[in-house]
Amino acid sequence: MLKRLDKIRFRGHKRDEFLDLAESPNASDTECGDEIPVKIPRTSLRENDELRDPAGPGAINMASGVQDFNRTESDRLNEIKGHLEIALLEKHFLQTRSRTVLVACYNMSSFQLIFSKVAFCPNIQNMLFGFIDKRSQMMCSRVQKWFYDKFGEYVEDFRFQPEENTVETEEPLSARRLTENMRRLKRGAKPVTNFVKNLSALSDWYSIYTSAIAFIIYMNAVWHGWAIPMFLFLAILRLSLNYLIARGWRIQWSIVPEVSEPIEPPKEDLTVSEKFQLVLDVAQKAQNLFGKMADILEKIKNLFMWVQPEITQKLYIVLWAAFIASCFFPYRIIGLAMGLYAGIKFFLIDFIFKRCPRLRAKYDTPYIIWTNLPTDPQLKERSNATVSRRVQTASSRSYVGSGAPTGVNKDEDSSRFHTTKRGNFHEVFNLSENERPLAVCENGWRCCLINRDKKMPTDYIRNGVLYVTENYLCFESSKSGSSKRNKVIKLTEITDIQKYKVLSVLPGSGMGISVSTPSTQKPLVFGAMVHRDEAFETIFNQYVKITSAASNSES
Repeated sequence: MLKRLDKIRFRGHKRDEFLDLAESPNASDTECGDEIPVKIPRTSLRENDELRDPAGPGAINMASGVQDFNRTESDRLNEIKGHLEIALLEKHFLQTRSRTVLVACYNMSSFQLIFSKVAFCPNIQNMLFGFIDKRSQMMCSRVQKWFYDKFGEYVEDFRFQPEENTVETEEPLSARRLTENMRRLKRGAKPVTNFVKNLSALSDWYSIYTSAIAFIIYMNAVWHGWAIPMFLFLAILRLSLNYLIARGWRIQWSIVPEVSEPIEPPKEDLTVSEKFQLVLDVAQKAQNLFGKMADILEKIKNLFMWVQPEITQKLYIVLWAAFIASCFFPYRIIGLAMGLYAGIKFFLIDFIFKRCPRLRAKYDTPYIIWTNLPTDPQLKERSNATVSRRVQTASSRSYVGSGAPTGVNKDEDSSRFHTTKRGNFHEVFNLSENERPLAVCENGWRCCLINRDKKMPTDYIRNGVLYVTENYLCFESSKSGSSKRNKVIKLTEITDIQKYKVLSVLPGSGMGISVSTPSTQKPLVFGAMVHRDEAFETIFNQYVKITSAASNSES
């Protein structure tokens, strides 16, 4: 009972001390090292008296002696408890104070002020650094997330990745697929061909009113410097018309009327000969197309490589003149001159030259330069012709000087070429004994005969040897059998003879000779000839010799 009374008295005494500290004027300005007063709600005097003396004044007087005896131990316990309470209050107050200071310093961005104020408080420093680290990490994560949300897609586009080597799968050869691709190519190239036809019609004055209006508009636009806006406006107009056509409008903006070609329905089942014929026709078209493209590229290459010095010299002079003019004259005058020249040449000069070929051959400089530029095969033929002429001249001189060998007459010398691998020459081809192969083709030229009038693959193409006599062109088939497989063509019956290229995969790079006769609907082709040029020259010279002799005899 005495201990309980003493404890109540000690707590009341401490509350009075705290209240006095809280009411002091400098209580709010104390530093973190001083004792921090805490405001505790003040109790009334009656409540204090009840707490101090719950049993009445008589009990206090009776316990005064016992209280004095046990004062030392109770005081110590009470002091310890009081210090613990004060420490807890200080800790709570320091946490709230450090948070307010930290928020104020963070908003003011004044870290030096914080360090100077809390340098003597290690606890506050640790809490401050931890809080700053957490806030910085949170800010960095937020900034990184915002940046990735805004620009992450663009950053991924610029990420380097290893290049993937993809191998395209090649489709097997199919007649149906080949036909469809050729039709697609034709449909895709139709707008380009129509545009070229319209330009040619403008230059040829196919429609006089249209060409006159176009010439006046073009020259006026060039004179006022509106050539580029005019072409851009025409492109926009063409796109607008295409949009209307795509919407279902029937609009025809063409100088030359378009002719609708009949669409052939695709054949479902093709025979072997029809498939082979289709492959050959497509290969022929591709060959001619590639040949034209190769001629254009080779002519441009030879123009710049000084293959024909007199032609390249003209280009060289024109380039120097253009360079000097561009250095001394303003670009507006140069553009005006070039535009006027292009309009006059396109609408007037080309029209006159197309109507007068002899005038064009004399004065149309670009046409003359382009036609005289050689291609690589032409250069090769020229070099071979030069070499063959030199060899023939040398051989003729040596033959005249040495003479014929002794003991051999003319008939015996010519009889060496009478036989072939299957017997006598005249017996194999059912000719007279006077018909013998020429000296150039005593052993013949190996080739394959392609008869496109035949439908069966066995008759369509045959391997063999080609011979030329004075009056006939003879083909001996390499397959055993009757002489029906052999082919004999009279030179006077040939209506046309040309160089031909079948397929590059065949021997001799697919080189061949095309021969037309009245008895065949399609020309006969002697393909896969290694010595095609030599055979063509021999056949053509003998053909010219026989036809000229026949014409002279008739006259």
